[in-house]
Amino acid sequence: MKEKMNEYFSGEKLYGDDFSLAEIKKWYKDEKEGYSRLIEPETHHYGDNAINYVHGYSVLGDAKFKDVLGFGSARGDEFVPILDRIENLTIVDPSEKLKENVIKGKKINYVSPKVSGELPFDNNSFDLITCFAVLHHIPNVSKIIAEFARVLRHGGYLLIREPIVSMGDWRKHRRGITKHERGIPIGLFREMVSGAGLKVIQERLVLFPLLIRMNAFGHSGGNSRILVWLDYVLGLLFSWNDGYHARNFFEKVRPQSVFFVLRK
Repeated sequence: MKEKMNEYFSGEKLYGDDFSLAEIKKWYKDEKEGYSRLIEPETHHYGDNAINYVHGYSVLGDAKFKDVLGFGSARGDEFVPILDRIENLTIVDPSEKLKENVIKGKKINYVSPKVSGELPFDNNSFDLITCFAVLHHIPNVSKIIAEFARVLRHGGYLLIREPIVSMGDWRKHRRGITKHERGIPIGLFREMVSGAGLKVIQERLVLFPLLIRMNAFGHSGGNSRILVWLDYVLGLLFSWNDGYHARNFFEKVRPQSVFFVLRK
């Protein structure tokens, strides 16, 4: 068992991606309202519109989207920067506490996720899919990415932003995060993307500890384009520090997430 855990912490394998259905069900139950329990849903303010725009939406130009899927998008706040370019919005999310029927006049169609990871949509159903800081809450990540590729239309875009570090030792209680969340090793992430037949339009390493701390102190660094660009530059400078599981302070000084713009 210790040897297997070493493979996970080294980044050679992704913890949870090879779980049985019974193990996935248990994980799903623990995480269903995990995020909503960490915040105050009534007063929560979405803090990542600038980072999503700079590293994601800006790459899409002025394109309009007939059918859009938000995976784990809760109330749909992440779509505010492009809401006027979306015709139909569908959100897959397990939480009952973080749902709204409408966002700025746009109706939201909610769908509950399946524990298996299968998406209840036909092939080639969406022009745009977003998945921002969700996959690290899910065990079978490779299955979800394959499903994204299946339901994405040819020429459609997939935007993903996820942690690529371990986020500490998930076998122990960690303050401020949910029970199971852990990042996805960047090497394995790239393999999953390639294996799903998706083309990388842009890959950027983001969320240097400075920007994360600004959010922690009540500021919204992810909503400031100036800070987002500063964060990106710092990430470039420390991109060489790419270990998965940090064991000391210096190994933590690095960009902690990746932002992919992918296309089918």
